[in-house]
Amino acid sequence: MKKSKPNMPITSTNQLRIIGGQWRGRKFSFTTTEGLRPTGDRIRETLFNWLQTDIAGASCLDLFSGSGALGLEALSRGAEAVTLLEKNSQAATQIKHHLEQLSDHNGKVINTDSLKFLSIPADQSYDIVFIDPPFQAELWDQIFMLLEKNWLNEHALIYVESPKQQKLNIPNTWQPHKQKQAGQVNYALYCREQ
Repeated sequence: MKKSKPNMPITSTNQLRIIGGQWRGRKFSFTTTEGLRPTGDRIRETLFNWLQTDIAGASCLDLFSGSGALGLEALSRGAEAVTLLEKNSQAATQIKHHLEQLSDHNGKVINTDSLKFLSIPADQSYDIVFIDPPFQAELWDQIFMLLEKNWLNEHALIYVESPKQQKLNIPNTWQPHKQKQAGQVNYALYCREQ
């Protein structure tokens, strides 16, 4: 039996299925890498039910795109533009490939670290932001603080996924809109109020 080399990341191929909108039912393969934890179908369906009256024509920012599940779903359901940030170059390349397969011109993939991206002066602001970072990195508080520096439109909607026991320091301008749990994952939608 062949042993795997030490410290080599384990990768496998998984399927992503778009669950609603113009590309409903389309499937894409993506390679699982360390820290990649795609938002499950049931959570995604609930989230986009929450957003159903807001997603059409919205400008969206997907801060930790991973498999591209949230950004692709937003585009399928009529978002005007989605910026997908992904630090892992292989994952970013796969999302770009999926957008090409869909002949989509409204999604933009940027291979970058989200904290670095948000640290530069904002060149635009967003209606909807998806925050689903690798849980072990504990980036929520830093992301929240950076987003408040001109990245959010008035009444922006902010989706946050986190471990059930994670204490989050939600900015006082963000009002809870919807919240649920699935197993050990807490997911919530906030509305920014000035």
